Amino acid sequence: MISMTDTLRLIQERRGDAVVLPAGMALRRWMEISQNESLDLPVTGAMGKASSMALGLCLAQPERKVIVVDGDGGLLMNLGSLVTVAGQAPENLYHFVLDNGMYAVTGGQPVPNAGGFTFAGLARTAGYAAAFEFEDLEELATRADEVLSAKGPVLASIKTVPEVENTPI
Repeated sequence: MISMTDTLRLIQERRGDAVVLPAGMALRRWMEISQNESLDLPVTGAMGKASSMALGLCLAQPERKVIVVDGDGGLLMNLGSLVTVAGQAPENLYHFVLDNGMYAVTGGQPVPNAGGFTFAGLARTAGYAAAFEFEDLEELATRADEVLSAKGPVLASIKTVPEVENTPI
């Protein structure tokens, strides 16, 4: 498993001029490490809607790369967005899912059927152009440029170390 902070730092290092939409547990940590806040669009108070917001931005700004950093619990709350995103096929959408197997923002409750499916598998079935899975930081670092240069929509599921947040965002 990979720490959320290491994952976010790696995305920050490679974002270029991409707009980043951090959501859920990633939000607070992202705001601490971001080096281009003018291109950050924090998703607050809308658990499960980050991928939908990213899709709208991709369609409005097709020349700009859009990176959404989603939580597994948030994505599960709006799983239909995978099909909607795939149907629109935005080539500039990069969807990172931090998969820690729990609703960390609301106290650490396990997500339904944790370990019984993969987000990359769901994305492939929905019709994403590319999907990746990572459990090792070295592999993620080695392949990050491949992920961010693939034609979208792209989903990268990253197994992260569980961290529970019990304070309001």
